[in-house]
Parts: sequence; structure tokens; C-alpha cells
Amino acid sequence: MTFVAFINGLLLVGLGALMALNALVFPATRGVFLEAALPVLTVGGCVCLSTLTPRAGLNRLHSFLLTGSTWITAAAAGALPLWLWDLSFTDAFFEAMSGITTTGSTVMTGLDGTPRGILMWRALLQWIGGVGFIVAGIALLPIMRVGGMQLFQTESSEKGDKELASAARFAAATIWIYLALTQLCALVYISGGMTAFEAIAHALTTLSTGGYSTSDSSFGLFESAYLQWAGTLFMLAGALPFAWYIRVLSGRGVRSEQVRALIVTLALVILGLTAWRVATGGTPVLETLRLVAFNVVSVVTTTGYATTDYTTWGPFAAVAFLCLTAMGGCTGSTSGGGKMMRWIVLMRSVRAQMKRIRAPHGIFPVRYEGRPFDADVMSGVMTFFAFYAATVMGLAIALTMYGLDTTTSLSGALTAVANVGPGIGATIGPAGNFASLPDGAKWLLSFGMYAGRLEMLTVYVLLVPAFWREVAYR
Repeated sequence: MTFVAFINGLLLVGLGALMALNALVFPATRGVFLEAALPVLTVGGCVCLSTLTPRAGLNRLHSFLLTGSTWITAAAAGALPLWLWDLSFTDAFFEAMSGITTTGSTVMTGLDGTPRGILMWRALLQWIGGVGFIVAGIALLPIMRVGGMQLFQTESSEKGDKELASAARFAAATIWIYLALTQLCALVYISGGMTAFEAIAHALTTLSTGGYSTSDSSFGLFESAYLQWAGTLFMLAGALPFAWYIRVLSGRGVRSEQVRALIVTLALVILGLTAWRVATGGTPVLETLRLVAFNVVSVVTTTGYATTDYTTWGPFAAVAFLCLTAMGGCTGSTSGGGKMMRWIVLMRSVRAQMKRIRAPHGIFPVRYEGRPFDADVMSGVMTFFAFYAATVMGLAIALTMYGLDTTTSLSGALTAVANVGPGIGATIGPAGNFASLPDGAKWLLSFGMYAGRLEMLTVYVLLVPAFWREVAYR
């Protein structure tokens, strides 16, 4: 437990230091960030000092506690500058939780006139959340055996502290790639005409697949075809597994089933929607292809940028984008959603089951990346999807109790759990935001973003009394 507290304290110290740095760089909001940094640094420093003792190894139970607590800590601390600046406590927490979970849903309007320090803070929260989930997805979730993630244990022959240390080293390598891609993205944006501030802010939220922008028009502010195609490519880059980048750079091949599945799926959806849009609307082919590609990639990778209000394309497009919300990028990336690995495992398991029905005595092993996976993995994937669907349905029903219409409730719940950002409809669609929702609805959606980012089971296991009894016993 002391290790969990120490890491949370260290996180507070890091966030407090970023607040102080923000105060130095952006004088207009210096007072806000200095006022926020002081208590955050003080609390974080005290927690670190009080828990700076020899610690036992991090077991699976403590991994759940560590993962679940750090996102709450980051959201609460990240909300402080926003609250001191102008937002209510509910709105500040919603905005910070949306940022740290890289969801991108916002309650803020008038972004074009918002102080740069606040805009950069939102972008930093998403960037931190993105890199945090890479570390959790590679170093912690496989060890905790959440949602079939044990497929991605880096060295299955090692156990306990050795396994964690190996995974942590592997996660550290991904951080360097994350930094390099972010810098490259910023340079490309600058070369396309963005100011240095716009380029840095958007690079932080593109690679993190977060989607916070510096304008109410989102990425639609930049009408350059070059910038929109660049944004499309870098959103896709953020949704690819960072373990895959390491494998490619080390010369061990480019083959990856989930990368191939993601790219093929995106290509088919983009070409299909483009053909339908050109046939029904008579729009120019190249312009339509660019708009469809950007917005489809934005939704599938759970980034949430928008260059147009695609809900005005008709009911078919609206339903298509709603379905794409649940898809997600690759496991081991910054994106949310169901993740391609799980969809592959699910479809292959269903196909194997259909074969067993036809031939009850047949043996039909289910493979992923050429290796058969056991029943434990399949159980994790099925459990994930069951909790995924139950969370979305439960949130949607709860949101209707606040007077929200069916479309807003369902799409709001799905976009929160999938960590996408915009929903469907006039209120929370690509052209709207979440500012007008009741405070209770914002707290529900904050929980949905939190649960979705941490793969559901990581959160729900903390709500079981037996978990806390076992933690206390150990």
C-alpha cells in the first residue's frame, strides 16, 4: 500500500511541477497555475516523504489499486487550475477527467478566446493520459489479466517482480517513441501553416488520440488539405501498438494481425462511406474522401477531432459513426474503445463455435498471431465485452433520468465509455458540447470515461468488498 501511495504522491509532484512550468511560460494565467501548484506540490511531497520506506514488491491486488487510483488523482489535481480559472467544480472535474482519459468531450466554449495557458494545460492532460495508458497497457494490465490482456505479457516465463520490471523497461522504450512521434507531428503541423502554439497543442492531443483543440471549430479551423491528411496519419499512428513500433525499429518484422485488421477495416469503411456520399450527395470525390477519412479515423481511433458535422450527412452516416464509436484502435496504443485484438479474438471464437456446432467431435483451435490462446484469454475478452455493454446500457438509462433524449443518452454513454469525445445529435454531436448537460449527467459521464479508460474490470473489482478484505489481509 505504501508503494501505491508513493506513486500517487510522485504523480502529484509531477503535475505540480508542470503547473509551475505552465505559469512561467504563460504569464496571463500565472496566478492561477501558481495557486494550483502550491497545494498539489505540498500534498504530493508530503505523501512521497511519508511513504519513502523500503517497499515490498507490487502484487496483482496492488496493481489494481495503483491503476485505479492514479487516474482519480490525476483528474482531481488536473481540475484544480480549471476550477481556479473559471469553471465550476463539476465542469472542471469533467474537463480534467475527459483530458486525462484522452476522451476529448468538453464543457468549454469560446476556446478561440480562452487563455493559452488553459488550452495548453488541457492538451498536456491528454498527452499525460495517453502515455500513462501505454504504460498501464504494457506493464500492468497484462499482469492483472484484465480483458484478455495476458496475451501481451512481454515475458510470460517470468513472474512477479521480474515480470513487472521487464514490462516496465519495455514501457520506457515506448515513451521515447511517443515523444519522437509527438515532436514529428508538431513539426509537420508547423510546416502546414499552424502557429507554433497550435502545432504543439494539437500534436499533444493527436498522438494521445485525445482530440482537445484550441478552437471551437476543432480541426475544422484548418481548411488545409495537407494538415487534414497529416492529422489523419498521426491519429492512426497514435492508435497503433507501440510494441509494434519497437519490433519494427529493432528489425523483427512488421507483421501484426491487429495492425492489419485496423488498416483494412478503416480502408473499407472510408471507401464505402465515400462512395455512398458521392453517389447520394454529388460531392467532389477527393474532397469527400478527405473529409470521410479524417472523421472516420478520428472516431475509430477515439481521437474525437471533427472537420465537419458528419451527423448532417443523413441517418445512414449517423448510425455508421455511432457503430464505429465502439471499435477502437489497437491494444498497446493510446486509443480507447473495444480494441482490435478483442474484436479479432471474439470473431474467431464465434467462428470456431459455429464449426463445433456443425462437427461436435472436431477440434478447432483458435489462434492469434499464430499462437493458440487458452480459455482464460477468451473468458477475459467475453467478460470485457459483457461489462462494456452493461456499462453503456446502465449509463444510458441513468442519463435519461436527467431528462436527456434517447439519442443523447445512448451516444453520450457510448462515447464516454469508448473515450471518443463527441456523440451524436444536436447537443453533444461534433458541432456541440457537453456544457448544457445537468451536473449529475456530467458526473455519470465522468465515471463512464474513467471506467472505459481502465478497461472496466480494473474499476469494478475495486467496488467488491472482498477485494479490500484481501488487500488488508496481505
